[in-house]
Amino acid sequence: MEPLKEMFNRDFYRHFADVFAAADKKFDRNGFYKEVTEALETRELNERLRHTAVMLGKHLPKDYKKALEVLMKAAPSLKTGYTALVLPDFVALYGKDHFELSMKALQYFTTLGSAEFAIRTFLKTDFTRTLTVMKQWAVHDDHHVRRLASEGSRPRLPWSFKLDAVIKDPSLTRDILESLKTDDTLYVRKSVANHLNDISKDNSAYMLEVVKGWDTQHPHTAWIVKHASRTLIKKGDKDSLCVFNFEKQVKVKLDQFRLSAPSIRLGDALTFTFLLKSEKSSPQKLVIDYVVHYPKSSGELSQKVFKLKEVVLQPGEQLSFSKKQVFKDMTTRKHYKGKHLISIQVNGKILGEQAFQLKIMS
Repeated sequence: MEPLKEMFNRDFYRHFADVFAAADKKFDRNGFYKEVTEALETRELNERLRHTAVMLGKHLPKDYKKALEVLMKAAPSLKTGYTALVLPDFVALYGKDHFELSMKALQYFTTLGSAEFAIRTFLKTDFTRTLTVMKQWAVHDDHHVRRLASEGSRPRLPWSFKLDAVIKDPSLTRDILESLKTDDTLYVRKSVANHLNDISKDNSAYMLEVVKGWDTQHPHTAWIVKHASRTLIKKGDKDSLCVFNFEKQVKVKLDQFRLSAPSIRLGDALTFTFLLKSEKSSPQKLVIDYVVHYPKSSGELSQKVFKLKEVVLQPGEQLSFSKKQVFKDMTTRKHYKGKHLISIQVNGKILGEQAFQLKIMS
């Protein structure tokens, strides 16, 4: 599989330079291409993105308004998606002293990729003014712009810095979330749910207060609330369990919990099976997860919870489960050899665990 950084390869830059040369007769196509691809192989994904924006700053007009005009002219001919983040990154680098122009530019550029990282630069330098614009974006006709309002103001956006002001006072973004709680676009709803899930990590009581006030009879709102509560439910938070009528006092027995092998090699799959039997005289609404405890480079274990199933277990009922888990390195996880654990978790409560060894062949 080709590394993600190869989105910014030499073919990409040839096309990129051609587009800007067509948009601005004074643009030094050959000079830009030579400089932007120098030492290209040494740069990782986000380094390539940032270096591209810096090189644009060098080769576009020094007047920011004129530079934006060239970007706007070039934008429709560029590839959409992650590489289009170069455009809002340029705005974040050079547009902080031109607030209104930059806000209009980010509103447009987010429709080509996303401006979620760029807008945070403005939240960092002028939080109140930027948030006011984002509240207006939350009711915009374009779903990309509405999504930017939520995603850009997340307290803990991955690959970006935390918004300490929102972590301290999550009510600052409530108007945005309220505007989007019934949004008909899944792309937007996912962002709202992730925003709320971020809030739950620091202010769970506040987050639950917000969603308890929403009408979950609306299917879009119900989806958001359910997805937003995933971290709290996995932790067995009693208040979040109550929101969805999950059993707080779980009475189930874990039996015949077995792994398919005591050890596996990196790249292999491990299958585990188990039974759950009700020990309660009334039905129990359960969320059943499994937890993999991975060793870090230090040897300390870190855990990741995986969703397995939601079920209503009737009195005396027994259910059997079988799950295959593949252990291979990914961009988001590097595996280390040694002891691993798999635990079975029901409504946030660990019922049992089994150990196995992961071998990494040199």
